[in-house]
Amino acid sequence: MPVSRRTLAAAAVCVVLPLSGCGSGDGGGSTDASGKIEGDITFQTWNLRANFKDYFEGVIAGFEKKYPGTDVKWIDQPAEGYADKISADAAGGTLPDVVNVSPDLVAPLAKAGLALDLDKAAGQYKKEYLEGAWASHQIPGMQGTYAFPWYLNTGPLFYNKSLFKEAGLDPEQPPKTYDEVFDAALKMADESDGKVATLANVPTIEDFGRYGVELMNKEGTAFTFNDAKGVELLTKYKELYDAKALDPQALTATSESSGKKFLTGAVAMNPGSALDLGNFKKQAPSLYKNIGITDQITSTGHVNMYVMGVMVNAQTKRTPAAVAFAHYVTDAEHQMSFAQQVAIFPSTAGSLDDPYFTKEDGTDETRVRVAAAKSLKTAVNYTPVLFSEQMKTELRNEVAKALQGKESPEEALDNAVEACDRLLQQQG
Repeated sequence: MPVSRRTLAAAAVCVVLPLSGCGSGDGGGSTDASGKIEGDITFQTWNLRANFKDYFEGVIAGFEKKYPGTDVKWIDQPAEGYADKISADAAGGTLPDVVNVSPDLVAPLAKAGLALDLDKAAGQYKKEYLEGAWASHQIPGMQGTYAFPWYLNTGPLFYNKSLFKEAGLDPEQPPKTYDEVFDAALKMADESDGKVATLANVPTIEDFGRYGVELMNKEGTAFTFNDAKGVELLTKYKELYDAKALDPQALTATSESSGKKFLTGAVAMNPGSALDLGNFKKQAPSLYKNIGITDQITSTGHVNMYVMGVMVNAQTKRTPAAVAFAHYVTDAEHQMSFAQQVAIFPSTAGSLDDPYFTKEDGTDETRVRVAAAKSLKTAVNYTPVLFSEQMKTELRNEVAKALQGKESPEEALDNAVEACDRLLQQQG
């Protein structure tokens, strides 16, 4: 499964009450989760029934058996428009009891008082999860944690050993930090007369985070990625772009186009997944024989992780059942069983030490899984929870101007921060 928010979203799950019985604005629910676990809830997934019908029916049956008096009705919906649906339900007072969210989706709900603070209502479960995963649904400027961590994803970096060797670089010692990759990229571009780029994508907010840039102030009121370190990173990328060490088409690259560049040997390094290894084996046997697998580039010692969570509606009338189900779906047993069916990783403490994530068996899928699981133990969700899709677009546009020489790196990042701060204020 490719590593992206869209990929994660495609496997997201939420639990809802019938619209007529949820969040009607008549005073809300209780933050006390210690009462009897009972009542009807509706379990709504999005685009999952086709591939995971048996798994989720088993989870539901197990929950109902464990808690007699509960009844879970499962509804599956298409993947498109999920964020819009959550917004509409929140505005209309019909928000589900338990909602699958990514950190950026939970942020406006928490600000609106619609997400239950699990530090208060379910703090006894905190120790069951990886520290970085539990922290991923905390909101700058607010006290509390607003979703149970669910599944994680990350991806190793593939590199072409033969291209490294041709450039006079050690194919068994790939770059680990940004400084190392910048040096290697310039050398590879020079040795190949600009025909081989090392990277195929412009820097994103995650790159700034992995470079060690402070992305936002602690109060959550302003972005700060235009500091000296941020300017330094973008200046380095401009140098790569001018030397063709960054692919000339990086400004318009997609994950698919970058993958094709890597497949044909025009790019030396590219993120990916076990699915990509299978494609290499079929479509580019020579590349497959020379494939190297390493961690994401990071100068902080921590790779980036994508995370999904399960949020409890603060206005639910079924707080004990809602918290119990959210915990049940995300406990170690169920996360582990889900991870064995789809290329994701559990956020529960100790789960990544299971032989499934540590023992090689000679297959490509296992090679990637073991490499990714190892890095996830100390991974960080670098994307600020308040950083919206619009903000990503603003940053990308300004980065493009800097790389093209239309603005200096400092001007571009100042403009990006100004635009993102303005959007942040509009969020309320």
